[in-house]
Amino acid sequence: MEIRQIAPSFAAAPQITVADVPAIAEAGYKTLICNRPDGEADDQTPAGEIAAAAREAGLEFRFVPIKPGVISDEVIDTFDEALKGCKGPILAYCRTGTRSSTLWALARSKMLSPEAILNATGQAGYDLSGIRPRMETRFGVDAHKIRPEKFDILIVGGGAGGVATAASILKRRPQAKVAIIEPREEHYYQPGWTLVGAGVFNKTQTVRRMSEVIPDGVQLIRGAVAGFDPDRNEVALENGARYGYDVLVVCPGLRLAWEAVEGLPATLGKNGVTSNYRFDLAPYTYELVQQTRKGRAIFTQPPMPIKCAGAPQKAMYLSADYWLRTGVLKDIDIEFCNAGGVLFGVPDYVPALMEYVQKYDARLGFFHNLIKVDGEAKVATFEVTDGDTKTTVEKEFDMLHVCPPQTGLDFIKASQLTDAAGWVDVDQATLRHTRYGNIFGLGDGCNTPNAKTAAAVRKQAPVVAVNALAVLDGKDPVAAYDGYGSCPLTVERGKIVLAEFGYGGALLPSFPDWLIDGKKPSRLAWFLKERMLPPVYWSGMFRGHEYLAQPQMTFRKVGNE
Repeated sequence: MEIRQIAPSFAAAPQITVADVPAIAEAGYKTLICNRPDGEADDQTPAGEIAAAAREAGLEFRFVPIKPGVISDEVIDTFDEALKGCKGPILAYCRTGTRSSTLWALARSKMLSPEAILNATGQAGYDLSGIRPRMETRFGVDAHKIRPEKFDILIVGGGAGGVATAASILKRRPQAKVAIIEPREEHYYQPGWTLVGAGVFNKTQTVRRMSEVIPDGVQLIRGAVAGFDPDRNEVALENGARYGYDVLVVCPGLRLAWEAVEGLPATLGKNGVTSNYRFDLAPYTYELVQQTRKGRAIFTQPPMPIKCAGAPQKAMYLSADYWLRTGVLKDIDIEFCNAGGVLFGVPDYVPALMEYVQKYDARLGFFHNLIKVDGEAKVATFEVTDGDTKTTVEKEFDMLHVCPPQTGLDFIKASQLTDAAGWVDVDQATLRHTRYGNIFGLGDGCNTPNAKTAAAVRKQAPVVAVNALAVLDGKDPVAAYDGYGSCPLTVERGKIVLAEFGYGGALLPSFPDWLIDGKKPSRLAWFLKERMLPPVYWSGMFRGHEYLAQPQMTFRKVGNE
Protein backbone atom coordinates (compact mmCIF):
# COMPACT_ATOMS: atom_id res chain seq x y z
CA MET A 1 0.00 0.00 0.00
CA GLU A 2 1.33 3.41 -1.02
CA ILE A 3 -0.26 6.50 0.55
CA ARG A 4 0.69 9.89 -0.88
CA GLN A 5 -0.08 12.91 1.30
CA ILE A 6 -1.31 15.88 -0.74
CA ALA A 7 -2.75 18.16 1.95
CA PRO A 8 -2.90 17.94 5.76
CA SER A 9 -6.40 16.49 5.57
CA PHE A 10 -6.22 14.61 2.27
CA ALA A 11 -4.16 11.80 0.73
CA ALA A 12 -4.49 9.59 -2.34
CA ALA A 13 -3.54 5.98 -2.97
CA PRO A 14 -3.66 3.27 -5.65
CA GLN A 15 -6.15 0.41 -5.30
CA ILE A 16 -6.22 -0.93 -1.74
CA THR A 17 -7.25 -4.32 -0.38
CA VAL A 18 -9.25 -5.40 2.65
CA ALA A 19 -5.96 -6.25 4.38
CA ASP A 20 -4.84 -2.61 4.05
CA VAL A 21 -7.80 -1.13 5.89
CA PRO A 22 -6.65 -1.72 9.52
CA ALA A 23 -3.30 -0.03 8.75
CA ILE A 24 -5.15 2.93 7.22
CA ALA A 25 -7.17 3.32 10.40
CA GLU A 26 -4.04 3.01 12.54
CA ALA A 27 -2.43 5.77 10.46
CA GLY A 28 -5.15 8.12 11.64
CA TYR A 29 -7.43 8.38 8.63
CA LYS A 30 -11.12 8.73 9.41
CA THR A 31 -12.72 8.37 5.98
CA LEU A 32 -12.12 6.25 2.90
CA ILE A 33 -13.38 7.41 -0.51
CA CYS A 34 -13.42 5.00 -3.44
CA ASN A 35 -13.20 6.73 -6.82
CA ARG A 36 -12.93 3.55 -8.88
CA PRO A 37 -15.94 1.76 -10.40
CA ASP A 38 -16.14 -1.94 -9.70
CA GLY A 39 -15.08 -4.30 -12.46
CA GLU A 40 -12.27 -2.28 -14.02
CA ALA A 41 -9.74 -5.08 -13.47
CA ASP A 42 -9.63 -8.74 -12.48
CA ASP A 43 -7.52 -8.17 -9.37
CA GLN A 44 -9.61 -5.26 -8.07
CA THR A 45 -11.18 -5.62 -4.62
CA PRO A 46 -14.89 -4.69 -4.88
CA ALA A 47 -15.90 -1.47 -3.13
CA GLY A 48 -18.46 -3.33 -1.01
CA GLU A 49 -15.74 -5.48 0.56
CA ILE A 50 -13.63 -2.41 1.34
CA ALA A 51 -16.69 -0.67 2.78
CA ALA A 52 -17.39 -3.59 5.13
CA ALA A 53 -13.77 -3.63 6.30
CA ALA A 54 -13.86 0.14 6.79
CA ARG A 55 -16.94 -0.05 9.00
CA GLU A 56 -15.32 -2.79 11.05
CA ALA A 57 -12.26 -0.58 11.52
CA GLY A 58 -14.37 2.42 12.53
CA LEU A 59 -13.91 4.36 9.30
CA GLU A 60 -16.47 6.20 7.20
CA PHE A 61 -16.71 5.04 3.59
CA ARG A 62 -17.91 6.95 0.55
CA PHE A 63 -18.34 5.48 -2.92
CA VAL A 64 -17.83 8.14 -5.60
CA PRO A 65 -16.92 6.06 -8.69
CA ILE A 66 -15.42 7.91 -11.64
CA LYS A 67 -14.98 6.39 -15.07
CA PRO A 68 -11.65 7.23 -16.71
CA GLY A 69 -11.92 10.49 -18.61
CA VAL A 70 -15.37 11.37 -17.30
CA ILE A 71 -14.51 14.08 -14.78
CA SER A 72 -17.34 16.52 -15.43
CA ASP A 73 -18.10 19.63 -13.37
CA GLU A 74 -20.99 17.69 -11.84
CA VAL A 75 -18.64 14.91 -10.78
CA ILE A 76 -16.23 17.47 -9.28
CA ASP A 77 -19.06 19.05 -7.30
CA THR A 78 -20.16 15.62 -6.03
CA PHE A 79 -16.64 14.90 -4.86
CA ASP A 80 -16.39 18.34 -3.26
CA GLU A 81 -19.60 17.70 -1.31
CA ALA A 82 -18.19 14.35 -0.16
CA LEU A 83 -15.06 16.10 1.10
CA LYS A 84 -17.12 18.66 3.00
CA GLY A 85 -19.31 16.02 4.62
CA CYS A 86 -16.54 13.64 5.73
CA LYS A 87 -14.47 13.37 8.84
CA GLY A 88 -10.82 14.10 8.18
CA PRO A 89 -8.19 13.19 7.43
CA ILE A 90 -9.42 11.52 4.24
CA LEU A 91 -7.81 8.86 2.06
CA ALA A 92 -9.20 8.53 -1.47
CA TYR A 93 -8.18 5.73 -3.81
CA CYS A 94 -8.62 4.60 -7.42
CA ARG A 95 -6.51 2.49 -9.80
CA THR A 96 -3.29 4.50 -9.45
CA GLY A 97 -4.31 7.43 -7.25
CA THR A 98 -4.34 9.80 -10.23
CA ARG A 99 -8.12 10.09 -10.50
CA SER A 100 -8.43 10.80 -6.77
CA SER A 101 -5.67 13.42 -6.81
CA THR A 102 -7.21 14.98 -9.94
CA LEU A 103 -10.62 15.20 -8.31
CA TRP A 104 -9.11 16.89 -5.26
CA ALA A 105 -7.19 19.33 -7.47
CA LEU A 106 -10.25 20.31 -9.49
CA ALA A 107 -12.49 20.47 -6.43
CA ARG A 108 -10.05 22.89 -4.79
CA SER A 109 -9.30 24.88 -7.94
CA LYS A 110 -11.96 27.53 -7.23
CA MET A 111 -10.24 28.55 -4.01
CA LEU A 112 -6.56 27.66 -4.55
CA SER A 113 -4.30 28.87 -7.34
CA PRO A 114 -3.10 26.37 -9.97
CA GLU A 115 0.46 26.94 -8.73
CA ALA A 116 -0.46 25.94 -5.18
CA ILE A 117 -2.36 22.87 -6.33
CA LEU A 118 0.32 21.69 -8.76
CA ASN A 119 2.97 22.17 -6.10
CA ALA A 120 1.02 20.05 -3.59
CA THR A 121 0.18 17.25 -6.03
CA GLY A 122 3.65 17.35 -7.56
CA GLN A 123 5.34 16.86 -4.20
CA ALA A 124 3.06 13.87 -3.69
CA GLY A 125 4.25 12.38 -6.98
CA TYR A 126 1.29 13.26 -9.21
CA ASP A 127 2.07 15.32 -12.29
CA LEU A 128 -1.21 17.12 -13.02
CA SER A 129 0.25 19.82 -15.24
CA GLY A 130 -1.95 18.57 -18.07
CA ILE A 131 -5.09 19.81 -16.29
CA ARG A 132 -3.66 23.25 -15.53
CA PRO A 133 -5.85 24.84 -18.26
CA ARG A 134 -8.96 23.48 -16.60
CA MET A 135 -7.82 24.60 -13.16
CA GLU A 136 -7.08 28.06 -14.52
CA THR A 137 -10.54 28.20 -16.07
CA ARG A 138 -12.16 27.28 -12.76
CA PHE A 139 -9.91 29.78 -10.98
CA GLY A 140 -11.04 32.54 -13.32
CA VAL A 141 -8.61 32.65 -16.27
CA ASP A 142 -10.08 33.15 -19.76
CA ALA A 143 -10.40 29.65 -21.20
CA HIS A 144 -10.04 30.90 -24.78
CA LYS A 145 -6.46 31.88 -24.07
CA ILE A 146 -5.55 28.34 -23.03
CA ARG A 147 -4.34 25.70 -25.50
CA PRO A 148 -3.21 22.15 -24.74
CA GLU A 149 0.48 21.36 -25.05
CA LYS A 150 1.23 20.18 -28.58
CA PHE A 151 3.80 17.70 -29.91
CA ASP A 152 5.16 16.96 -33.36
CA ILE A 153 4.51 13.28 -32.74
CA LEU A 154 2.45 11.99 -29.82
CA ILE A 155 2.64 8.27 -29.03
CA VAL A 156 -0.06 6.43 -27.06
CA GLY A 157 1.45 3.41 -25.30
CA GLY A 158 4.82 2.84 -23.65
CA GLY A 159 5.14 -0.82 -24.60
CA ALA A 160 7.61 -2.20 -27.12
CA GLY A 161 5.86 -0.47 -30.03
CA GLY A 162 5.76 2.98 -28.50
CA VAL A 163 9.30 3.04 -27.15
CA ALA A 164 10.86 1.53 -30.30
CA THR A 165 8.98 3.96 -32.55
CA ALA A 166 10.09 6.95 -30.48
CA ALA A 167 13.70 5.76 -30.69
CA SER A 168 13.47 5.30 -34.46
CA ILE A 169 11.95 8.77 -34.89
CA LEU A 170 14.66 10.50 -32.88
CA LYS A 171 17.35 8.54 -34.71
CA ARG A 172 16.14 10.20 -37.89
CA ARG A 173 15.16 13.58 -36.46
CA PRO A 174 16.71 14.33 -33.06
CA GLN A 175 15.02 17.74 -32.82
CA ALA A 176 11.48 16.35 -33.13
CA LYS A 177 9.19 17.06 -30.19
CA VAL A 178 8.00 13.59 -29.17
CA ALA A 179 6.01 12.38 -26.15
CA ILE A 180 4.77 8.99 -24.96
CA ILE A 181 1.58 8.64 -22.91
CA GLU A 182 1.74 5.65 -20.57
CA PRO A 183 0.13 4.99 -17.14
CA ARG A 184 2.40 2.14 -16.00
CA GLU A 185 5.58 2.69 -14.07
CA GLU A 186 7.13 -0.58 -15.26
CA HIS A 187 7.98 -1.91 -18.70
CA TYR A 188 7.91 -5.69 -19.22
CA TYR A 189 9.89 -7.85 -21.61
CA GLN A 190 7.00 -10.22 -22.23
CA PRO A 191 8.85 -12.61 -24.59
CA GLY A 192 10.93 -13.63 -21.57
CA TRP A 193 7.98 -14.95 -19.59
CA THR A 194 8.04 -18.27 -21.44
CA LEU A 195 11.56 -18.82 -20.09
CA VAL A 196 10.52 -17.68 -16.60
CA GLY A 197 7.88 -20.40 -16.71
CA ALA A 198 10.62 -22.90 -17.56
CA GLY A 199 13.02 -21.81 -14.83
CA VAL A 200 15.53 -20.37 -17.32
CA PHE A 201 14.96 -16.69 -16.48
CA ASN A 202 14.11 -15.02 -13.19
CA LYS A 203 11.11 -12.74 -13.59
CA THR A 204 13.20 -9.75 -12.43
CA GLN A 205 15.14 -10.06 -15.70
CA THR A 206 11.97 -9.15 -17.59
CA VAL A 207 11.06 -5.83 -15.98
CA ARG A 208 12.54 -2.33 -15.82
CA ARG A 209 11.32 1.06 -14.71
CA MET A 210 9.52 2.89 -17.51
CA SER A 211 11.77 5.89 -16.96
CA GLU A 212 14.82 3.70 -17.74
CA VAL A 213 13.61 2.61 -21.18
CA ILE A 214 12.24 5.90 -22.51
CA PRO A 215 14.76 7.29 -25.05
CA ASP A 216 16.54 10.52 -24.22
CA GLY A 217 14.68 13.47 -25.68
CA VAL A 218 11.23 11.89 -25.32
CA GLN A 219 8.78 13.34 -22.81
CA LEU A 220 6.98 10.74 -20.71
CA ILE A 221 3.41 11.72 -19.83
CA ARG A 222 2.12 9.53 -17.02
CA GLY A 223 -1.55 8.91 -17.50
CA ALA A 224 -4.19 6.71 -19.08
CA VAL A 225 -5.90 7.77 -22.30
CA ALA A 226 -9.63 8.23 -22.01
CA GLY A 227 -10.43 9.20 -25.59
CA PHE A 228 -9.39 10.68 -28.92
CA ASP A 229 -10.53 13.79 -30.79
CA PRO A 230 -8.95 13.26 -34.22
CA ASP A 231 -10.84 16.19 -35.73
CA ARG A 232 -9.08 18.54 -33.29
CA ASN A 233 -5.84 16.52 -33.25
CA GLU A 234 -6.09 16.02 -29.50
CA VAL A 235 -5.94 13.16 -26.99
CA ALA A 236 -7.76 13.28 -23.64
CA LEU A 237 -6.46 11.58 -20.50
CA GLU A 238 -8.52 10.12 -17.69
CA ASN A 239 -7.48 13.00 -15.42
CA GLY A 240 -8.98 15.50 -17.85
CA ALA A 241 -5.68 16.65 -19.38
CA ARG A 242 -5.55 17.15 -23.14
CA TYR A 243 -2.57 17.04 -25.49
CA GLY A 244 -2.30 18.09 -29.11
CA TYR A 245 -0.31 16.58 -31.96
CA ASP A 246 0.61 16.93 -35.61
CA VAL A 247 1.01 13.16 -35.96
CA LEU A 248 -0.40 10.53 -33.61
CA VAL A 249 0.97 6.99 -33.17
CA VAL A 250 -1.35 4.53 -31.40
CA CYS A 251 0.14 1.34 -29.94
CA PRO A 252 -1.73 0.57 -26.70
CA GLY A 253 -1.54 -3.22 -26.83
CA LEU A 254 -4.50 -5.46 -26.13
CA ARG A 255 -6.47 -6.73 -23.14
CA LEU A 256 -6.21 -10.20 -21.65
CA ALA A 257 -9.84 -11.14 -21.02
CA TRP A 258 -9.41 -13.55 -18.11
CA GLU A 259 -13.02 -12.95 -17.07
CA ALA A 260 -14.24 -14.44 -20.37
CA VAL A 261 -13.54 -17.90 -18.90
CA GLU A 262 -15.97 -18.55 -16.05
CA GLY A 263 -14.22 -19.13 -12.72
CA LEU A 264 -10.74 -18.45 -14.09
CA PRO A 265 -9.88 -15.16 -12.32
CA ALA A 266 -10.71 -16.64 -8.92
CA THR A 267 -8.37 -19.61 -9.30
CA LEU A 268 -5.36 -18.16 -11.12
CA GLY A 269 -2.15 -18.69 -9.21
CA LYS A 270 -3.54 -21.55 -7.11
CA ASN A 271 -5.21 -24.95 -7.43
CA GLY A 272 -2.72 -25.87 -10.15
CA VAL A 273 -3.95 -23.13 -12.53
CA THR A 274 -1.33 -20.86 -14.08
CA SER A 275 -0.37 -18.82 -17.14
CA ASN A 276 2.85 -17.50 -18.63
CA TYR A 277 0.83 -14.57 -19.95
CA ARG A 278 1.16 -12.78 -16.60
CA PHE A 279 4.36 -11.52 -14.99
CA ASP A 280 3.35 -12.66 -11.51
CA LEU A 281 2.14 -16.10 -12.63
CA ALA A 282 5.04 -17.27 -14.80
CA PRO A 283 7.11 -18.35 -11.74
CA TYR A 284 4.11 -20.38 -10.54
CA THR A 285 4.20 -22.26 -13.85
CA TYR A 286 7.69 -23.50 -13.07
CA GLU A 287 6.69 -24.37 -9.50
CA LEU A 288 3.87 -26.53 -10.84
CA VAL A 289 6.12 -28.19 -13.41
CA GLN A 290 8.55 -29.15 -10.65
CA GLN A 291 5.77 -30.36 -8.34
CA THR A 292 3.83 -32.38 -10.90
CA ARG A 293 4.96 -35.99 -10.85
CA LYS A 294 1.89 -37.69 -12.26
CA GLY A 295 -1.63 -36.99 -13.49
CA ARG A 296 -2.96 -34.80 -16.28
CA ALA A 297 -1.48 -31.52 -17.53
CA ILE A 298 -3.64 -29.45 -19.87
CA PHE A 299 -2.43 -26.52 -21.97
CA THR A 300 -5.02 -24.29 -23.66
CA GLN A 301 -5.17 -21.87 -26.57
CA PRO A 302 -8.18 -19.58 -27.18
CA PRO A 303 -9.60 -18.32 -30.50
CA MET A 304 -7.36 -16.01 -32.51
CA PRO A 305 -6.15 -13.32 -32.50
CA ILE A 306 -3.77 -13.61 -29.56
CA LYS A 307 -0.29 -12.30 -28.84
CA CYS A 308 2.42 -14.81 -29.70
CA ALA A 309 0.29 -17.65 -31.01
CA GLY A 310 3.09 -20.11 -30.28
CA ALA A 311 3.34 -19.30 -26.57
CA PRO A 312 0.66 -21.77 -25.36
CA GLN A 313 2.48 -24.71 -26.94
CA LYS A 314 5.89 -23.38 -25.89
CA ALA A 315 4.76 -23.85 -22.29
CA MET A 316 3.72 -27.41 -23.11
CA TYR A 317 7.01 -28.35 -24.80
CA LEU A 318 9.23 -26.92 -22.05
CA SER A 319 7.15 -28.55 -19.31
CA ALA A 320 7.20 -31.90 -21.09
CA ASP A 321 10.96 -31.64 -21.63
CA TYR A 322 11.45 -31.11 -17.88
CA TRP A 323 9.29 -34.14 -17.09
CA LEU A 324 11.18 -36.21 -19.65
CA ARG A 325 14.55 -35.21 -18.18
CA THR A 326 13.39 -36.00 -14.63
CA GLY A 327 11.92 -39.38 -15.59
CA VAL A 328 8.25 -38.70 -14.78
CA LEU A 329 6.84 -38.03 -18.24
CA LYS A 330 5.56 -41.62 -18.50
CA ASP A 331 3.22 -40.91 -15.58
CA ILE A 332 1.84 -37.62 -16.94
CA ASP A 333 -0.88 -37.30 -19.59
CA ILE A 334 -0.37 -34.12 -21.62
CA GLU A 335 -3.20 -32.51 -23.57
CA PHE A 336 -3.07 -29.45 -25.81
CA CYS A 337 -6.59 -28.05 -26.20
CA ASN A 338 -6.73 -25.54 -29.02
CA ALA A 339 -9.83 -23.55 -30.01
CA GLY A 340 -8.48 -23.53 -33.57
CA GLY A 341 -8.10 -26.32 -36.04
CA VAL A 342 -4.33 -26.46 -36.60
CA LEU A 343 -1.24 -26.79 -34.43
CA PHE A 344 0.45 -23.77 -36.02
CA GLY A 345 -0.81 -21.35 -38.65
CA VAL A 346 2.18 -21.66 -41.01
CA PRO A 347 2.26 -25.27 -42.32
CA ASP A 348 6.02 -25.30 -43.04
CA TYR A 349 6.80 -25.49 -39.31
CA VAL A 350 4.22 -28.12 -38.36
CA PRO A 351 6.28 -31.25 -39.20
CA ALA A 352 9.06 -30.29 -36.77
CA LEU A 353 6.51 -29.48 -34.07
CA MET A 354 4.64 -32.75 -34.60
CA GLU A 355 7.86 -34.66 -33.95
CA TYR A 356 7.90 -33.15 -30.46
CA VAL A 357 4.18 -33.73 -29.93
CA GLN A 358 4.88 -37.40 -30.59
CA LYS A 359 8.09 -37.39 -28.56
CA TYR A 360 6.19 -36.15 -25.51
CA ASP A 361 3.15 -38.34 -26.29
CA ALA A 362 0.89 -35.28 -26.10
CA ARG A 363 -2.73 -35.46 -27.24
CA LEU A 364 -4.05 -32.68 -29.47
CA GLY A 365 -7.62 -31.51 -29.06
CA PHE A 366 -8.59 -29.14 -31.85
CA PHE A 367 -11.72 -26.97 -31.74
CA HIS A 368 -11.60 -27.20 -27.92
CA ASN A 369 -12.32 -23.78 -26.41
CA LEU A 370 -11.93 -23.36 -22.64
CA ILE A 371 -15.08 -21.78 -21.19
CA LYS A 372 -15.01 -22.62 -17.47
CA VAL A 373 -12.57 -23.59 -14.72
CA ASP A 374 -13.44 -25.03 -11.33
CA GLY A 375 -10.12 -24.72 -9.56
CA GLU A 376 -11.05 -26.41 -6.29
CA ALA A 377 -12.53 -29.40 -8.11
CA LYS A 378 -9.70 -29.29 -10.67
CA VAL A 379 -12.08 -29.51 -13.62
CA ALA A 380 -11.85 -27.57 -16.90
CA THR A 381 -14.85 -27.29 -19.21
CA PHE A 382 -14.42 -26.96 -22.96
CA GLU A 383 -16.83 -26.11 -25.74
CA VAL A 384 -16.06 -28.54 -28.55
CA THR A 385 -17.06 -27.66 -32.11
CA ASP A 386 -17.68 -30.39 -34.66
CA GLY A 387 -19.02 -28.85 -37.84
CA ASP A 388 -22.26 -27.13 -36.87
CA THR A 389 -22.50 -29.03 -33.59
CA LYS A 390 -21.25 -27.69 -30.25
CA THR A 391 -20.96 -29.79 -27.12
CA THR A 392 -19.29 -29.31 -23.74
CA VAL A 393 -16.68 -31.62 -22.29
CA GLU A 394 -15.30 -31.63 -18.75
CA LYS A 395 -11.67 -32.60 -18.19
CA GLU A 396 -10.00 -33.21 -14.84
CA PHE A 397 -6.52 -31.80 -14.42
CA ASP A 398 -3.60 -31.70 -12.02
CA MET A 399 -1.98 -28.76 -13.82
CA LEU A 400 -3.71 -26.29 -16.12
CA HIS A 401 -1.81 -23.70 -18.16
CA VAL A 402 -4.23 -21.16 -19.64
CA CYS A 403 -3.80 -18.74 -22.49
CA PRO A 404 -6.67 -16.25 -21.98
CA PRO A 405 -8.97 -14.87 -24.68
CA GLN A 406 -7.74 -11.50 -25.93
CA THR A 407 -9.50 -8.41 -27.18
CA GLY A 408 -9.03 -4.75 -28.02
CA LEU A 409 -8.86 -2.21 -25.19
CA ASP A 410 -12.09 -0.51 -24.13
CA PHE A 411 -10.91 3.04 -24.84
CA ILE A 412 -9.93 1.95 -28.36
CA LYS A 413 -13.26 0.20 -28.94
CA ALA A 414 -15.09 3.37 -27.91
CA SER A 415 -13.05 5.61 -30.22
CA GLN A 416 -13.29 6.68 -33.86
CA LEU A 417 -10.07 4.79 -34.57
CA THR A 418 -11.46 1.28 -34.31
CA ASP A 419 -12.64 -1.28 -36.83
CA ALA A 420 -15.76 -3.39 -36.31
CA ALA A 421 -13.84 -5.92 -34.19
CA GLY A 422 -12.35 -3.35 -31.78
CA TRP A 423 -8.83 -3.01 -33.20
CA VAL A 424 -7.04 0.11 -34.47
CA ASP A 425 -7.87 0.23 -38.17
CA VAL A 426 -4.69 0.70 -40.25
CA ASP A 427 -3.40 -0.05 -43.74
CA GLN A 428 -1.41 -3.28 -43.46
CA ALA A 429 1.51 -1.96 -45.50
CA THR A 430 1.97 1.69 -44.46
CA LEU A 431 0.42 1.22 -40.97
CA ARG A 432 -1.39 4.50 -41.56
CA HIS A 433 -4.95 4.79 -40.28
CA THR A 434 -7.52 4.06 -42.95
CA ARG A 435 -9.51 7.25 -42.27
CA TYR A 436 -7.16 9.71 -40.55
CA GLY A 437 -4.07 10.54 -42.56
CA ASN A 438 -1.97 11.81 -39.63
CA ILE A 439 -2.56 8.78 -37.40
CA PHE A 440 -0.55 5.54 -37.42
CA GLY A 441 -0.83 2.33 -35.45
CA LEU A 442 1.34 -0.67 -34.68
CA GLY A 443 1.65 -3.56 -32.26
CA ASP A 444 -0.84 -5.91 -30.67
CA GLY A 445 -3.75 -3.44 -30.72
CA CYS A 446 -3.90 -3.09 -34.51
CA ASN A 447 -5.86 -5.08 -37.09
CA THR A 448 -2.93 -6.00 -39.33
CA PRO A 449 -3.07 -9.76 -40.11
CA ASN A 450 0.39 -10.56 -38.75
CA ALA A 451 1.63 -12.47 -35.73
CA LYS A 452 1.32 -10.30 -32.62
CA THR A 453 4.90 -10.57 -31.39
CA ALA A 454 7.73 -8.31 -30.26
CA ALA A 455 9.57 -9.34 -33.42
CA ALA A 456 6.74 -7.88 -35.49
CA VAL A 457 7.00 -4.62 -33.55
CA ARG A 458 10.74 -4.52 -34.20
CA LYS A 459 9.97 -4.37 -37.94
CA GLN A 460 6.89 -2.15 -37.65
CA ALA A 461 8.50 0.63 -35.59
CA PRO A 462 10.95 1.88 -38.25
CA VAL A 463 8.18 1.80 -40.87
CA VAL A 464 5.95 3.96 -38.69
CA ALA A 465 8.86 6.28 -37.85
CA VAL A 466 9.68 6.89 -41.52
CA ASN A 467 6.06 7.31 -42.56
CA ALA A 468 5.13 9.51 -39.59
CA LEU A 469 8.00 11.89 -40.39
CA ALA A 470 6.96 11.94 -44.05
CA VAL A 471 3.41 12.94 -43.09
CA LEU A 472 4.80 15.50 -40.63
CA ASP A 473 6.59 17.04 -43.63
CA GLY A 474 3.39 17.09 -45.69
CA LYS A 475 4.31 14.08 -47.82
CA ASP A 476 2.88 10.59 -48.32
CA PRO A 477 4.16 7.41 -46.62
CA VAL A 478 7.25 5.95 -48.25
CA ALA A 479 7.87 2.72 -46.30
CA ALA A 480 6.01 -0.59 -46.16
CA TYR A 481 5.69 -3.40 -43.64
CA ASP A 482 5.62 -6.94 -45.07
CA GLY A 483 3.88 -8.61 -42.15
CA TYR A 484 7.07 -10.04 -40.64
CA GLY A 485 6.68 -11.83 -37.36
CA SER A 486 8.83 -14.32 -35.53
CA CYS A 487 7.92 -17.02 -33.07
CA PRO A 488 10.86 -18.85 -31.47
CA LEU A 489 9.13 -22.13 -30.63
CA THR A 490 10.97 -23.55 -27.61
CA VAL A 491 10.48 -27.25 -28.28
CA GLU A 492 12.95 -28.32 -25.58
CA ARG A 493 15.42 -26.68 -23.26
CA GLY A 494 18.31 -25.82 -25.55
CA LYS A 495 16.51 -26.09 -28.92
CA ILE A 496 14.14 -23.83 -30.84
CA VAL A 497 12.18 -24.02 -34.07
CA LEU A 498 12.64 -20.44 -35.28
CA ALA A 499 9.46 -19.61 -37.19
CA GLU A 500 9.78 -16.41 -39.24
CA PHE A 501 7.04 -15.46 -41.65
CA GLY A 502 5.04 -12.59 -43.10
CA TYR A 503 1.64 -11.90 -44.58
CA GLY A 504 -0.02 -14.96 -46.04
CA GLY A 505 2.39 -17.29 -44.29
CA ALA A 506 5.31 -16.39 -46.57
CA LEU A 507 8.59 -17.55 -45.04
CA LEU A 508 10.88 -14.62 -44.20
CA PRO A 509 14.03 -16.12 -42.65
CA SER A 510 16.64 -13.74 -41.26
CA PHE A 511 19.48 -16.23 -41.62
CA PRO A 512 20.64 -18.65 -44.34
CA ASP A 513 19.60 -22.29 -43.84
CA TRP A 514 23.20 -23.35 -43.26
CA LEU A 515 23.26 -21.13 -40.16
CA ILE A 516 19.71 -21.52 -38.82
CA ASP A 517 17.15 -23.63 -40.69
CA GLY A 518 13.93 -22.35 -39.18
CA LYS A 519 12.05 -25.52 -40.07
CA LYS A 520 14.29 -27.63 -37.82
CA PRO A 521 15.09 -27.44 -34.10
CA SER A 522 18.29 -25.50 -33.55
CA ARG A 523 20.65 -24.89 -30.64
CA LEU A 524 21.85 -21.65 -32.23
CA ALA A 525 18.25 -20.40 -32.31
CA TRP A 526 18.02 -21.13 -28.57
CA PHE A 527 21.22 -19.12 -28.00
CA LEU A 528 19.63 -16.30 -29.99
CA LYS A 529 16.47 -16.39 -27.86
CA GLU A 530 18.18 -16.73 -24.49
CA ARG A 531 21.30 -14.60 -24.89
CA MET A 532 20.95 -12.27 -27.85
CA LEU A 533 17.33 -11.11 -28.08
CA PRO A 534 17.04 -9.55 -24.59
CA PRO A 535 19.94 -7.09 -25.19
CA VAL A 536 18.65 -6.45 -28.72
CA TYR A 537 15.33 -5.52 -27.10
CA TRP A 538 16.61 -3.35 -24.25
CA SER A 539 19.67 -1.79 -25.88
CA GLY A 540 18.87 -2.13 -29.58
CA MET A 541 15.21 -1.44 -30.33
CA PHE A 542 14.92 1.17 -27.60
CA ARG A 543 17.99 3.09 -28.75
CA GLY A 544 17.16 3.28 -32.43
CA HIS A 545 19.42 0.40 -33.53
CA GLU A 546 17.47 -1.38 -36.25
CA TYR A 547 19.35 -4.67 -36.58
CA LEU A 548 17.86 -6.60 -39.53
CA ALA A 549 14.89 -4.22 -39.34
CA GLN A 550 15.58 -1.48 -41.86
CA PRO A 551 12.27 -0.42 -43.42
CA GLN A 552 11.47 -1.30 -47.02
CA MET A 553 11.29 1.93 -49.05
CA THR A 554 8.80 0.81 -51.66
CA PHE A 555 6.68 3.95 -52.01
CA ARG A 556 7.89 7.01 -53.89
CA LYS A 557 7.63 10.40 -52.25
CA VAL A 558 5.12 12.85 -53.67
CA GLY A 559 6.86 15.25 -56.02
CA ASN A 560 9.95 13.06 -56.43
CA GLU A 561 9.10 11.38 -59.73
